[in-house]
Amino acid sequence: MAADRHLQLAAHLHAPPARVDSMLEEAGKLGRRIGSELGPLVAGYQTNLPRLEKFDGAGNAIEQVVFDGDYHRAGAIVWGSGLLEHARTAGHSFEQAHLFYVASLEGEMGHMCAATCTTGVARVVRWAGDPELQRRFLEPLTERDAGKAMRGAQYLTEVQGGSDVGANVVAAREATDGLWRLTGEKWFCSVADADVFLVMARPDGSSTGTNGLGVFLVPRLVDGAPNGFSIRRLKDKLGTTSMASGEIDFADSLAYPVGDPHRGFGLMVGGMLNASRWLNAVGNVGIMRRSYLEASAYAVHRRAFGQPIAGFPAVRSLLANVKTEWLAALHSTWALTALDALADRHGSGEPGIDEDDLRFHRFLVNANKLVTSQACTAAVRDAIEVLGGNGAIESFSVLPRLLRDSVVYEQWEGTHNVLTAQVGRDMGKLDLLPVVVDRISVLLRDQDGTARIRAALQTAEADASRAIRDTSFAAWHFRGVLTRLVRTYQAALLTAAAAAAGPELGDELRAAAEVLIAAHADPGYRPEDDPAFAGRIGAVLGEDV
Repeated sequence: MAADRHLQLAAHLHAPPARVDSMLEEAGKLGRRIGSELGPLVAGYQTNLPRLEKFDGAGNAIEQVVFDGDYHRAGAIVWGSGLLEHARTAGHSFEQAHLFYVASLEGEMGHMCAATCTTGVARVVRWAGDPELQRRFLEPLTERDAGKAMRGAQYLTEVQGGSDVGANVVAAREATDGLWRLTGEKWFCSVADADVFLVMARPDGSSTGTNGLGVFLVPRLVDGAPNGFSIRRLKDKLGTTSMASGEIDFADSLAYPVGDPHRGFGLMVGGMLNASRWLNAVGNVGIMRRSYLEASAYAVHRRAFGQPIAGFPAVRSLLANVKTEWLAALHSTWALTALDALADRHGSGEPGIDEDDLRFHRFLVNANKLVTSQACTAAVRDAIEVLGGNGAIESFSVLPRLLRDSVVYEQWEGTHNVLTAQVGRDMGKLDLLPVVVDRISVLLRDQDGTARIRAALQTAEADASRAIRDTSFAAWHFRGVLTRLVRTYQAALLTAAAAAAGPELGDELRAAAEVLIAAHADPGYRPEDDPAFAGRIGAVLGEDV
């Protein structure tokens, strides 16, 4: 991590000061194993993907997912870093974020998805599980030794509803032994090899819609046999192919209720989905960082027409786009990580968490996932363009796999339209806009050279206010308005970070803020009319190329 000065700056700006050195040291230890150990393992099992074995040799149902041995060896490195161990302690979000970021530099989304889901399951159990449930499951879910650890998964999606979770019909029936039994089909079940499943189901007699849903913890095995479930098939996905996703049928599966079995939707969103959206963004930051490293290193060494291609303006512009998106996502996601730590402590019952922090978290966890996932795919594509034909060669670089995975990240835990609709509802219901505008304004306070950001904020605020009042306007235009609002926040963060940084990093960050706001929130900007354009691109790149 010593070479990643922007990560160090973000950590010192956003993370608890007393823990920064230890979390960077942990991340550095994992980072030293990425290239030498994890990378070759990940590359090795991309052509030997998980397969489903429904029966053993004697014909007994086992519903087992079989992986390449290198997949498990890679998992031992990720789990051994302590990434999941930190999920045991409320508020250790930065420790997890730094480790997740470093592991994502290798693009191993097969394990990062599993780590994300396991984090969410651990949170839900820690927040709302009764003492016996916590005793049985919390420590195994946060075990450092991958050979002993339980992996978690969350199953919401049903074929008739998709993102419309209120249409879910998987049924929960209370049994005579005080436990519950689940019956029905879940359509998109990632981490199908998990040891415990967090499942949303509708108790008999509950109301329709999301209000009638409960959260249940379903062990994979009971007395060594599959717990009343069968995997219909594994999904053939575009990306994250080393992680098994499938379709699962439950038939009287034993289940433990987590919290009130008739009021589970808020728990699932707060404990599981919000954690997934936060870590999704962290993964996007890692993918963008790796994409920039691949493209900038290639541009320095690749010669064409008698010179390194890093000297060509069109290539420099592409590289600056990738770096700008990485820096913007790094700072907005590390700001979100600080809020996630507060939300986690609040969910665990800690009193005294500021209400405005929780409200801003409600906005940013969804809005940041929307913007960073879109930006990530574009950044990987730009990096591939720098490599030209080599960028499409699987054996040449990690970029083709990162592109496929980034497209999956865009859909994972809320499509763009679903997230936009959620933020729109929250804006109107919870009066979030004043909190958002205030947070951006505070970042810009006493900052010179921010006229363009301030103008973008004023326009975005007016348009967001109109969307809150006019549902027809919101239906057509709020996604674009929301994107501009987040871009304005990111530019303000970069400007504030520049003020706190030394001259070299400060110049890069200020230039990145200008590039970002010009590209995404200033409709009147024309680079063709900007005499400072080339100098700004050079400032973003600094001494990299």
